[in-house]
Parts: sequence; structure tokens; C-alpha cells
Amino acid sequence: MSSSKASKIKPLLDAWQPHTVATSEWLGERGINPQDVRNYLGSKWLVSLGRGAFKRPSETVTWQGALYSIQKQSSLPVHVGALTALEMTGHQHYVRFGRSEAYLFSAPDVQLPKWFRAHWGGQVRHVRTKLFPAQMAMTTKESPEGLPLVCSSPEQAILETLHLAPKEFDLVEVAQIIEGMTSLRPKVMQELLEACTSIKVKRLFLYLAERAGLSLVKHLDLNRIDLGAGKRAITETGRLTPKYGLLLPEELVTDGD
Repeated sequence: MSSSKASKIKPLLDAWQPHTVATSEWLGERGINPQDVRNYLGSKWLVSLGRGAFKRPSETVTWQGALYSIQKQSSLPVHVGALTALEMTGHQHYVRFGRSEAYLFSAPDVQLPKWFRAHWGGQVRHVRTKLFPAQMAMTTKESPEGLPLVCSSPEQAILETLHLAPKEFDLVEVAQIIEGMTSLRPKVMQELLEACTSIKVKRLFLYLAERAGLSLVKHLDLNRIDLGAGKRAITETGRLTPKYGLLLPEELVTDGD
């Protein structure tokens, strides 16, 4: 390798966050051209993960490190959501669902890069939905490696979890999580409930929040939230809640609901 090309590698490695992926776009922004990449691959300075993505040799990259690169380098509007976001923001408490996938959310037209799907597709569940406007109520939390990842706020994450219940998450366990979410912000939840496109999700949250006695309920303006009309069967059998017209598991419905 020529000295001029070798001289590029040190500032590159200094700028490269450990345990993350370097994309071709990011390398190009740092003056690394395709010929340089070929040289670095031949010299074992880089390892290819697929078209347009590279890692350092002998370095482990997790889905979090790969997602960091997608968010930071490619500006792809995909975020950590649902139960995974609740875990990152400290709201899972004692409930264990026994699911190992990480939940990522985006608008329907967003596709994860092929290299990401090839290496980490089995570890993540990419939910593409119009549940909320893109990137509506986001926060940033650190991964175990200390990487800042864009994820749903607790308010949005619990609604995303309800979106996947009861098919992917048990409603009784989700109800237990909601019981402990006493610090939900009324203003943020109001905005989310007004923007949410799922009647099922909105009714479920309001019912379970009222059942849990969360104080934020009295601060919500239900007149501004579209709750639709008619009944919604969330489970095949159970009991109907008169106020919200939800057919739910019997253990979630008590007399007077």
C-alpha cells in the first residue's frame, strides 16, 4: 500500500466508532474512494459485510452497532420500538415475555439494507406501519456498548407494544407493565393518541390505563381522540368492556368496567 493511501487509514480508524459498521457513504465523506476500499480489504484493514458495508477485522458488531450506523451514517428513519424501547428506557420491570427479537419500527416504505438483513435479520423484527407519523415521539438511549440509538419514548413504545398485542405480546403482561408506568407524560400521550391511526390501540391503552389507575388519564382530553364506533374483538373469547367496547380476556375485565 502506498504511503498516501496508508496515511488515510489512521484518521479513518480514529473517527470510526468501535463495534459499528462503516458504510460506503460514510467512507466517501472521509475521502476514502472505491480503490482505497479495495486496497484496505486486500490489506485486511476492512472486512466486507456485503455491498456498501464494512467492519473492522476481529471486531464483533451487534445489531445495535449496525443500527447505530444505519441511523447515524445513512439517516434511515428506523427506530427501536415496542418492548425493546421499553427495556432501554427502564419500563419493562418484572415482566418477561420470553421473546428474543429486537423490535425496530419504521414507515411502510422504509427497507433495512440488504447487508443488515443478511447478518442481523434473524435477531430483529422490523415492523413497518403507519401507526404514527414518522419519528414522532423519539428519544435517545445508549446500547450496552454505549452507542446512542434513536428509540421510541415510553409513551410511544407502550402504544407500539399494544399494536402487536395479543398476537405477539400477552395482554395480561402488557397490562402489568402499564400498571408500573406512573411517569407517562400526559401532553406527549395526548399528542400520540390524537395522531395514532389504530382505534384498537387507543381504546386498549385508555382502558388499561384507567384500570391501572394512572393519574395521566384525568389529564387527557378524550373529545380530541377518535375512538371510532362499534365493538372491537381483541380476543376470540372473553368479556366485553361496556365503555370502550373491547372483548378482552376475562382476567382483565372486572364488574363495573
